[in-house]
Amino acid sequence: MEPGNHTQVSEFILLGLSEEEELQTFLLGLFLSMYLVTFIGNFLIILATITSSHLHTPMYFFISNLSFVDICFTSTTVPKMLLNIHTHNKAITYQGCLTQMYFFILFAELDVFLLSIMAYDRFVAICHPLYYMVIMNSRHCGLLLLLSWILSALNSLLRSLLVLRLSFCTNLEIPHFFCEVNQVIQLSCSDTLLNIIEMYFATMVMGIIPFTGIVFSYSQIISSILRIASAKGKYKAFSTCGSHLLVVSVFCSTALGVYLSSATTQNSRASAIASVMFTIVTPMLNPFIYSLRNKDIKGAL
Repeated sequence: MEPGNHTQVSEFILLGLSEEEELQTFLLGLFLSMYLVTFIGNFLIILATITSSHLHTPMYFFISNLSFVDICFTSTTVPKMLLNIHTHNKAITYQGCLTQMYFFILFAELDVFLLSIMAYDRFVAICHPLYYMVIMNSRHCGLLLLLSWILSALNSLLRSLLVLRLSFCTNLEIPHFFCEVNQVIQLSCSDTLLNIIEMYFATMVMGIIPFTGIVFSYSQIISSILRIASAKGKYKAFSTCGSHLLVVSVFCSTALGVYLSSATTQNSRASAIASVMFTIVTPMLNPFIYSLRNKDIKGAL
């Protein structure tokens, strides 16, 4: 299409989860409650790990960073959704949409990286306990965290810049409660081949490789636990990584559910509802999983 036929975008319309008026008050109360629980729960985890000296270990260092990322992850989308419901205004500016897209991708990828690093941490702790403090020293942990931030920031910047080059048609309605990059690309009148290639490549590098690392780490962990002779020893070894394994399971199953629902149905609204599990419910559950299954955190709290 010629440049003259393209639309200069000033704002998009976020259709949200439902257009039924009678549901708006319920949705506002529900998601406000979930957001507050997520924020307070993760903030308490951060506070506990900072103030309790016996939690100054690599495992709790990464847990507190995961809690921080989860707060930022939900804060990228939920406050705007709550504002739109409260004001009955579904518009989001073009600049606001790009900004939301950038930070959503950034914190989603940081979540994946942190979960894979935490799996590696548990692998070293259980399979190579004598070398744990040597391998997972503070410098090494800091470098792993820094590398995760750099890779996530660069990829989210690249994806946002690729969207920035697109021109859009007259239909600017996004059937979602935030600026989901897939939905935004589908509204474009430009050639989106480069965006699609980058998306598949990023999914491979930033998603499948960390997930493979998590699977490998836990296969080695389970193998090591099964070789422990005493039942008490097995329970103690499993208890050190049980919380993280549960978080990984919840995160991966909900994320997989979102992408499977997107692939098997043309109903974009159904995909938006499925995304609630991935973007809101999982970050809300993480503090409960860690606090309920971890005696150290419960004691610190």
